[in-house]
Amino acid sequence: MLKSLGWMMALWVACATPARAEDGYDLWLRYRPLPAAQADAVASKATTVVRDEDDETIRLAAAELERGLSGLTGRRIAGGDLGEGAIVIGTARSARIAALRLPLAGLGPEGYLVRSVTVEGRPVTVIAADRPVGVLYGAFRLLRIAQAGQSLDRLAIVERPRLALRVLNHWDNPDRYVERGYAGQSLWDWQKLPGFSDPRYTDYARANASVGINGAVLNNVNASPDMLTPAFLTKVERLATIFRPWGIRVYLSAKFSAPIEIGGLKTADPLDPAVAAWWRAKADEIYARIPDFGGFLVKANSEGQPGPGDYGRSHAEGANMLAAALKPHGGVVMWRAFVYAHDKPEDRAKQAYSEFQPLDGKFADNVIVQVKNGPIDFQPREPFHPLFGAMPRTPLMMEVQITKEYLGFATHLAYLGPMWEEVLRSDTYRPRRGMTVAKVLAQSRLSGMAGVANVGTDRNWSGSQFDQANWYAFGRMAWNPDDRASDIARDWAAMTWGPAVADPVAAMMLQSRQAVVDYMMPLGLHHLFATGHHYGPGPWVDDLARPDWNPVYYHKADRAGIGFDRTRSGSDAVGQYAPALAKRWGDPATVPEDLLLWFHHVPWERRMASGRTLWEELVARYDRGVAEVAAMQGQWAALRGRVDEQRHDEVSQFLTIQRAEAQWWRDACIAYFAEVSGRALPAGVVPPTHPLAWYKAVRTPYAPGNGR
Repeated sequence: MLKSLGWMMALWVACATPARAEDGYDLWLRYRPLPAAQADAVASKATTVVRDEDDETIRLAAAELERGLSGLTGRRIAGGDLGEGAIVIGTARSARIAALRLPLAGLGPEGYLVRSVTVEGRPVTVIAADRPVGVLYGAFRLLRIAQAGQSLDRLAIVERPRLALRVLNHWDNPDRYVERGYAGQSLWDWQKLPGFSDPRYTDYARANASVGINGAVLNNVNASPDMLTPAFLTKVERLATIFRPWGIRVYLSAKFSAPIEIGGLKTADPLDPAVAAWWRAKADEIYARIPDFGGFLVKANSEGQPGPGDYGRSHAEGANMLAAALKPHGGVVMWRAFVYAHDKPEDRAKQAYSEFQPLDGKFADNVIVQVKNGPIDFQPREPFHPLFGAMPRTPLMMEVQITKEYLGFATHLAYLGPMWEEVLRSDTYRPRRGMTVAKVLAQSRLSGMAGVANVGTDRNWSGSQFDQANWYAFGRMAWNPDDRASDIARDWAAMTWGPAVADPVAAMMLQSRQAVVDYMMPLGLHHLFATGHHYGPGPWVDDLARPDWNPVYYHKADRAGIGFDRTRSGSDAVGQYAPALAKRWGDPATVPEDLLLWFHHVPWERRMASGRTLWEELVARYDRGVAEVAAMQGQWAALRGRVDEQRHDEVSQFLTIQRAEAQWWRDACIAYFAEVSGRALPAGVVPPTHPLAWYKAVRTPYAPGNGR
């Protein structure tokens, strides 16, 4: 008894100490004590956790409820018997759940319900699902409600994911270097696997499960063929075993030339029977080790990667050969549509559509084409990709980049929820008005969304405290593409920083992405980055080997004006969209100003909606971006004392970095465009700190994350 009381007292002290130092490791699963009245209300609805199924995933769900509710209430909540305020969890295999005759079969393999009911005369909360993983997702949903300080009374929640594949793409190499990664080394310590299982592997899986992510591609799309060798498959098998109870399947990026490099063949031609046989044998080998292996992600004939085009074959022929090898095992091929080649002189924004749209309906039914959110490359703002809506007979999944390669790496606060919402809610007008990108993604049985991860060995997982929000938001939007970025921001802020500061923190987040657009590339400008590492401005770069590697290719600024003409008189990239959009975006009078310079080369003196000339508006947007970062600094400073000191200090320092780099972007771009246009700065505008030559001379060869 004394030992039990001592344990409870220790738990109470640990949970009730607000000054406890934090480093961000707990992510949004902190479970810190709620204010007394809210804690009492939760405790009254969560007296015990009741389960009667012996299933590993349901045991995890029960343990999570006990852990979370104990932390939130400051009281020990554990497994026990049915009583008033109990939380009863399980599937129809549970006698108690079965007796309730709940509509579980219609929830699908991952759906759940959370309902306030009466069992044996006692008011309880039920978390039930058709499969154990649904129970796990339901447990995390209940905890989210409690963390936000919301009532657990009269619950009637029914949810199932809108998209089947919700996958993180890790651009991690076998040597643990992460391409476009800004959070330390790769989590996967291949040298120590399978013998040593880092506890972070379990914590990673738990974090993913908490937001419904159900897959992880473990290696870089610029793949090493070694990942398919027996030595590495043994290591992958170990990770799959750790992830499985959390509902997460593993996938591998496959190098198309692997039959040559590790198979001893002389060709990788997808129509060669020996090549097809090699892939069938490889698939059999993988599934013998990992029965629930998800499948392959493939980058082919893009940026020098091998592919079916090397043999005169189409993307469909290459994908279908791999799909046939995976089909008997239930695996899928995620075939990337990010393609551009030096021997195709057309506008880079058009190339994916040109290559893939004619192949609509020619892919096997276990192939899903993975399309980036925009037609260039994860820019701070792009129109949605024209392939969405243009391939109605082919499953498409949207690929977004969580890691912020083009939005300031880990040090710039840029919440990407509004960016993704902007795309998901875009109307494709195909085949009719109202067919949004979100609906296009969800219309196929094989559906999905992929996020390029920024998860590494840093204690805070993602390189900064606020970059965690993008991991969280990706999971929420992949589960339900109609979720609002504002709601997600507030939930994350409440769970990560506490309900008391959720509103001001969410307000900062919701203005942050537009701030980055303003101080980097406003009004539809894009790809103005310094060479290779994409750190800092380089709008003047014009000496790289390929035209479309040079920023001058994208902005086309001269004495007359600025912007890329993608109308019928230019590259006609606008013609790849539905006629209604092509008409609207093809006219500078009706295109949204945020996309003006994406689609049009515009005179500097053109009048904008503000009444300013384009030149004046461009400078004003750059100034606004810097001012927005300064405003975020003030908003964050006002929260000192209301959040823990360690994380507050880290964010403060990163905001200082961001403000300095926003000023760098603003000054360098204004200096360059002023010289190119031959125009003086508008009256009252503060000139750049240095002459243009100074900015051109800046070199940062050791910026992180560059491809090697």
